[in-house]
Amino acid sequence: MRWAWKIGVVRGIEIDIHFSFLLLVAWVAVGAYATRGSAFDILSSVLFLIPLFAIIVLHELGHALTAQRFGIQTRNITLYPIGGVARLERMPDDPRQELLVALAGPAVNVVLAALLYVILLLTGGVQSWTNIHWLDGNLLLNLFWINVTLAAFNLLPAFPMDGGRVLRALLAARMGADQATQIAAAVGKSMAFLFGVLGFFGHNPFLLLIALFVWMGAAQEASLVHVKSVLGSIPVSHLMMSEFHTLSPADPLRIAVHHLLAGYHLDFPVVSSGAVVGMLTRHNLVDGLSRFGEEIPAEKVMSRDFLTVDASESAEVAIARLQEQGQRSAVVESNRQLVGLLSLENIGEFLLIRGALDQRKRRTRTVFPLL
Repeated sequence: MRWAWKIGVVRGIEIDIHFSFLLLVAWVAVGAYATRGSAFDILSSVLFLIPLFAIIVLHELGHALTAQRFGIQTRNITLYPIGGVARLERMPDDPRQELLVALAGPAVNVVLAALLYVILLLTGGVQSWTNIHWLDGNLLLNLFWINVTLAAFNLLPAFPMDGGRVLRALLAARMGADQATQIAAAVGKSMAFLFGVLGFFGHNPFLLLIALFVWMGAAQEASLVHVKSVLGSIPVSHLMMSEFHTLSPADPLRIAVHHLLAGYHLDFPVVSSGAVVGMLTRHNLVDGLSRFGEEIPAEKVMSRDFLTVDASESAEVAIARLQEQGQRSAVVESNRQLVGLLSLENIGEFLLIRGALDQRKRRTRTVFPLL
């Protein structure tokens, strides 16, 4: 099920709006009704969301278009009730490039705020810069302060906001990316805790939601970068399953059922004349059994669209390809010969084992021998 609707495309970047955005519309409408009680005020409040989120789209486009200059594409920009998210294919490995990409969004807000400031000065329509009225106030003044607030808020040093990436980029110029991310993530979690306390005692559910968003974003970023640092120099051959079962195109599904129940693995390469011609996934198997029974040949239900990776390929790159194509497993070849299977399950097991060994090393280093 698709949870977002496409509303436009800019420079090849799809702009989507998440279904949860409707909750914000409802919340704004109910708030306006409770405050004023007129249909006009409700409509005005809801329509004010259009320029507000247009500014957010421009902010995210700042990130996306800057990333394009470094050869990094953006899958889409999605609008949520608490803001927008530009899904870049990856963040730049060069800290200087990451710094520019991170600053590009707030820079858009600074430029917009400067333009609005000049317009307001030239028109002379501002009696007080701090007397804000969202429903019946000066629209340009409201938009000016929105841009100022977005620029300042996004520069707070907390993942996944831009300030967290700025902090990580500055730290990464002096230390490893993993260590820099762990420090930036710790700062982000501290700020999330502060937001949570202020939201709880201030009875502000929106601030509590932001606290949860920041905490989860910091934890996820730290985890992703740690995995990347672990797998970046490891070839696929170190993670793949080298002991596995294959099927021939004519093999009935009951053979795959036997292997599956025996606990070998979940997906099976289908091989003909020494070449892989398909992949019988667990989904294919269950679907085939329910539709045709266990005597149907594997070739009738196997997937012919499967991913092939080289045994010498970086595990990090292979995992990115798995995620990009929405696959759970891949065929591993060396010199065009089938040598193994790579699955998300055994990648997870490798990381679990590696983490346990690293934890033991850290404990060992803290033990001082008696002299």
